[in-house]
Amino acid sequence: MESFFTAEILIALVTLTFLEVVLGVDNVIFISILSGKLPKEQQKRARRVGLIAAMLMRLALLGSIAWIARLTAPLFTVMGQEISGRDLILIFGGLFLLAKATYEIHDKLEGASHADGKAAATFRSVIFQVMILDIVFSLDSVITAIGMADDLRVMVTAVVLAVLVMLVAAEPISAFVEEHPTIKILALSFLLLIGLSLVADGFGQHNSKGYIYFAMGFSVFVEMVNIRVRGKGRPVELHHKYEPE
Repeated sequence: MESFFTAEILIALVTLTFLEVVLGVDNVIFISILSGKLPKEQQKRARRVGLIAAMLMRLALLGSIAWIARLTAPLFTVMGQEISGRDLILIFGGLFLLAKATYEIHDKLEGASHADGKAAATFRSVIFQVMILDIVFSLDSVITAIGMADDLRVMVTAVVLAVLVMLVAAEPISAFVEEHPTIKILALSFLLLIGLSLVADGFGQHNSKGYIYFAMGFSVFVEMVNIRVRGKGRPVELHHKYEPE
């Protein structure tokens, strides 16, 4: 085991764990939004089950690296563009994410006036939707892990550590998203962006994730400023509202 704790391996482990956490943020946001549709007593359990399922999915994919390698082999050609198994997963996963995020945004904006006719989300339906997206997010994460490290032990350790970090972060992220409705819409907009990126990637239009995450980070920064400004402005507005003429 001593050979596992070399400087090179530790650097690869820290770097890969960080990347796995970054790649897992969109998964945490999606799970947080979906679990928010459940009764309060089921939400925490749904988040934990979803993240543990994501970890098991990634570990299973890591254990079948040869199968993942075959996924990149072209299956057929569409308008001169070769489509592989990985591309199909990204395309259908991206389309599902686009459809789901659009539905959730519509539900948040119009749902209040149509709440009586809607069926409540069930624990099974939420976990099923989480599992579908886990396949897409896990594939992306595992391909990154394989490209970053050669040692399977490093990949497995990084995935487990990243999920543990996300399990700790899931509760505060979910609470913050629920407390601020504008953050929920912003998060759903991120999912639209990610879904579009996945579809484009599936058709061979590879976009640097650095640009996407920078845009998301900048949007979050602007929204944090807005929340701070609204928080400071609220007492002033209340003061003027109740000030006698």
